[in-house]
Amino acid sequence: MISPTPEPADVPLRVLAETRRLPDHQHMDQHTLTWIAGNRPAGPSVPATMPHRPALLVPDVSWFASPAVIDSIHGAMHNARVSLLVQLLAQHHELVRDQALALAAAAACHDCRRHHDRDDPGHGERAARWLAGNLDTVARTFGQPVTTETITAVALHDVPHDAFTDTQASAYRQSPHLVDLLKAADALDRYRLPLRRWWPDPSRLRVALPAWFPPVAFDLVVHSEQACLDGATHGEALEHALHTVLPE
Repeated sequence: MISPTPEPADVPLRVLAETRRLPDHQHMDQHTLTWIAGNRPAGPSVPATMPHRPALLVPDVSWFASPAVIDSIHGAMHNARVSLLVQLLAQHHELVRDQALALAAAAACHDCRRHHDRDDPGHGERAARWLAGNLDTVARTFGQPVTTETITAVALHDVPHDAFTDTQASAYRQSPHLVDLLKAADALDRYRLPLRRWWPDPSRLRVALPAWFPPVAFDLVVHSEQACLDGATHGEALEHALHTVLPE
């Protein structure tokens, strides 16, 4: 069997998506990010102050199942942004702070056991198992332990509600708000994707969003990805985006 010819490295992600040639591992590029930046969703700016400034939690690169995913669209940047977004959602929904931080720590690892950037069924369960086996490592790195309930949220984040097994449905009923907050935060980082039909659809979320939330999620993508393309590390890029979008 002849293997498909790999795409040239300089073909933009948006072009690959439009022509249905996306590879297993997908990386942001300037052409795609410029297109994204030109399609900002309408909405008011974020309030000037938040009750608690979100913690920036960037997963260690050694936690990823595949090194090829670390810098991909499901890599360290995505995981850390979802952790930020889940904290903002948790504040809006008045989640207890310790519970919000535990969910943020779990969210920072939710895609760390992906094999590639396609659907990859079961990657949530793989990440949950990894979390359960590395509790001390995560707590030591983030200064915040995860909990059984937040690990469950990771296990279910990639499974549609209507596809839950009986066991999954039972687990969901134990902490539905945590599962739905993580699902929403994950969906709201979809502005990084190269086709608008893949962007967030608030009507499909099970948590209410303030009007300012989609523009904030969008701006975090644009500012962090641009900084990374300009040579910043994951942590530097996300710190820049956080301070740009939510100035202290």
